[in-house]
Amino acid sequence: MIEKMTRSASGGVTLGRIINGPMIIAVLCALLLTVCQADAARSSSSDAGNLTQDERMHWWREARFGMFIHWGLYAVPAGEWKGERIKGIGEWIMERADIPVAEYEPLAGQFNPVKFNADQWVRIAKNAGMKYIVITSKHHDGFCLWDSKVTDYDIIDATPFGRDILREMSDACRKHGIRLCFYHSIMDWHHPDAQAPFYPNYNDRNRTNPNFGRYVETYMKPQLKELITEYGPLGVLWFDGEWIKDWTEPQGKDLYNYVRALQPDIIINNRVGKGRKGMEGLSKGDQEYAGDFGTPEQRIPASGLPGVDWESCMTMNNTWGYKHYDDNWKSEEDLLRKLADIASKGGNFLLNVGPTAEGLIPAPSVERLAAMGKWMKVNGESIRGTTASPLGTVPWGRCTAKPGKLYLHVFEWPTDGRLEVSGVEGNVRKAYLLAKKRAKLAVSRQDGKVIVDVPQEAPDPINTVVVLEIQDR
Repeated sequence: MIEKMTRSASGGVTLGRIINGPMIIAVLCALLLTVCQADAARSSSSDAGNLTQDERMHWWREARFGMFIHWGLYAVPAGEWKGERIKGIGEWIMERADIPVAEYEPLAGQFNPVKFNADQWVRIAKNAGMKYIVITSKHHDGFCLWDSKVTDYDIIDATPFGRDILREMSDACRKHGIRLCFYHSIMDWHHPDAQAPFYPNYNDRNRTNPNFGRYVETYMKPQLKELITEYGPLGVLWFDGEWIKDWTEPQGKDLYNYVRALQPDIIINNRVGKGRKGMEGLSKGDQEYAGDFGTPEQRIPASGLPGVDWESCMTMNNTWGYKHYDDNWKSEEDLLRKLADIASKGGNFLLNVGPTAEGLIPAPSVERLAAMGKWMKVNGESIRGTTASPLGTVPWGRCTAKPGKLYLHVFEWPTDGRLEVSGVEGNVRKAYLLAKKRAKLAVSRQDGKVIVDVPQEAPDPINTVVVLEIQDR
């Protein structure tokens, strides 16, 4: 910088002759600050590399609730192609409707989400009690929601919108204290070195592309480097599409190590390798596959996945990507009870929204998230940072736990005003409704059960949380 400034001075005048003493001091201070910041960044990176698995997973386990966003060109047809409603999930329309690459590409020219507001989206998630957002950087159709330097098939170069969606999401998440995470598809129906030549069956699990290795090294890895180094730091890289024949567990481990080298504290799901359906019954010591957590899809494991971090991802209706005619919405009651159920089994809940081509989260999704946020504002303590129930199955609802506390999520309110709780170890020091902490509830023990005297009517008809504070014997 100084050298360049010296050369630009007229008549060969040195920098010292055109800058006075205070200015020199200011320049030197600025340079010193830059060096210190660089050292701090290196130190931070080094510290992240020394984190244990538990330390790396801490924020994620504390969060328990996140937003999934499936958004891309598939929002334009919105489940319909050439006047026909296409069966299946909306983001798979390219494959389900047998659309050639050359016919699908022009959708980019129609993708102009002028109503997109990253700040609004992030606030919707935050107000719902969510702590992280996972958005599709690139789905199976290959279209990129950021300004990628390795392709023109992206939001900047191929659409009239011309704004970097992931950049705006990154800024908004940072502003509101939400962890930004990216979904990224290993499979790519658009790229000639990946699955594009498999048309019309892009999802052919038996065919291989001899150039797939080139796709990984010259396309996928450089794009992941862009996402991590230019839009990070990220909370999670959430991979998908690992079922293709060309992808192997050794490739998954290599990609896991590649991503961790770029950001040591990042969390990566098990679909980076072949571990998608291999989580059940595995303890942490048995995890020979790549990835940090399991990803049961559209289901909640009956007993959770003991000893393994996991996250249930789920839609609000029947699709991930937007379909204009899918009105089969889950109720607020169903979603809130699913949240408690998942937390009671030690998992996270990643709940999806599929925005429209205009850039709006559908109103039914917004309404349900607002209702969940209202409940979380009062009862979030019983979800965030909790661990699985120590009580096993309970007849009246679910249970979550923290050191010294049991949170009883009562779905079926006792008509006789007596909530019976089996399996409680230690002495109950205090019982109260989480919504009314100052109003203590009477507690007694009968036949080995804890009996809590509760109001005749449930304060919350969906899920009333009763807290037991426990003193170890």
